[in-house]
Amino acid sequence: MVQKRAVPTIKRRRVGAQLRRWRGSMKSGDAAKMMGWDITRLSRIERGTYRVSSEEVRAFAAKLGVDDPEGVEEVALAAEEPAGAGWWVPYTGHVQADLLDFVQMEAEADVIRVQHHAVVPGLLQSPAYIREIIGYQSTANSQTLGMMLNLRLARQSVLGKLKRLHAVVPEAALYPKFDQDPGIMRDQMRRLIDATEMPNIDIQVLPLTSHPRYGSNGAITTLSFKHPWAPVASVDGPTGGAHTEEAEMVAFLAGEFEKIAQAALPYDESRVLLREHLERLHK
Repeated sequence: MVQKRAVPTIKRRRVGAQLRRWRGSMKSGDAAKMMGWDITRLSRIERGTYRVSSEEVRAFAAKLGVDDPEGVEEVALAAEEPAGAGWWVPYTGHVQADLLDFVQMEAEADVIRVQHHAVVPGLLQSPAYIREIIGYQSTANSQTLGMMLNLRLARQSVLGKLKRLHAVVPEAALYPKFDQDPGIMRDQMRRLIDATEMPNIDIQVLPLTSHPRYGSNGAITTLSFKHPWAPVASVDGPTGGAHTEEAEMVAFLAGEFEKIAQAALPYDESRVLLREHLERLHK
């Protein structure tokens, strides 16, 4: 049977990475021989450039003695997912590949933790606020800006399925003035207040009086998934973002997020502060 070369989607790369984790200390040559594969095929499967079937995933796990029926089945089902599945597919080739990879993982996360040092996190931004932020950051034409706006709004659909979104919003992000449309910040404030009423969303405000070290290294997002997928972390800066599944870096960034959350106001006090800012904007 001729092995089909696959488009290395982020899902296939994550399937391959999970097989690599299951392999552990076993040499790739030994694992390939165990499956009746050549070593090149195994290498490409683990990199996500060769398709692996659900039956092969189950057989691989069984031969390795992986005692995790739930995790094995989750990976097996993911291996069969069509490459063209997902609302984000039309954006392929129009946005950076790394961003689209992150968007796909974000859409499948169970828990998202996010903080930004200067603006309202993207998952909580109103359409008008998004338009202002994207328009300022980009010199692209109106068609491209419209596409980026639609992409960010589409990403917010994950809020309806998440087990939890934990967001830390800097109080400084509540003060901007949009002279051409003063209503932008009022609408954005209402958006945040409404979000605090959702059972799966927790919002904290990092007060202006907090130490500048909190959030000074860029925006942090961590994604947690259903078993057995490894968590992912991302750091955004002026030149863009980068995500990682490397365990030590993910743990470090998760720890940094927790430090920022501990410095932020509790949820109830944050809600009160958001309402106070909305009242200020109506004066």
